[in-house]
Amino acid sequence: MDLAHLDQCQQGVSLATKSRTERRFRGVVMPTGSHPAIRKVKRQGLEPSIHGNKLWKSRCLLIDYLKKNPPEHSRYILDVGCGWGISGIWCAKNFNSSVTSVDADPDVFPFLQATAEINGVQTEHLVSRFEDLSTKQLSRYDMLIAADICFWDELVKPVTKMVDRAVKAGVKQILIADPERAPFFEVAERCADKHYAEVLEWNTQGAIEASGAIMVLENA
Repeated sequence: MDLAHLDQCQQGVSLATKSRTERRFRGVVMPTGSHPAIRKVKRQGLEPSIHGNKLWKSRCLLIDYLKKNPPEHSRYILDVGCGWGISGIWCAKNFNSSVTSVDADPDVFPFLQATAEINGVQTEHLVSRFEDLSTKQLSRYDMLIAADICFWDELVKPVTKMVDRAVKAGVKQILIADPERAPFFEVAERCADKHYAEVLEWNTQGAIEASGAIMVLENA
């Protein structure tokens, strides 16, 4: 085997390995569970307990929407129910935003930290449930983003009340993406009635294909 052929083979192996350990979407690197940085976290015995154990596709809906509709106000962003935090990380990387990543499960943050480091950014971390985010806390942010946070009927009330407080606090834009579960539509309907939110059908093409809906609430 000549050197040129050997080099091509090595490059092919490298690309195949990378495809198993990470995915790229709209300029952000999304590590899989096989990525060395994620495996390192897992070896510490950490395992998220509230659905924060992978990258959810609805976050790609948010990223795609924001790429096509750059927000006017994005200096301070709250990423609620963040999991591994990829949508907030994308905002930090593309808008130079100061992002606070919020999740009820403290064990997601080592995975988020590893994902942020892979992408060359940092976010602040806050352990909190939806109902514990006060109007005063929310008033610090220009935008609230979330995805896949309406997966149980029991979450309709706390998510809706959080949106109410965010509007009262003066958060200028609120985006919630979902693969079209029934509790999401109930939240969206309540927010439409009270705050004139709208629901957009959304889908992505390319490296990651996702479909669902985004609740868009403008409060500027």
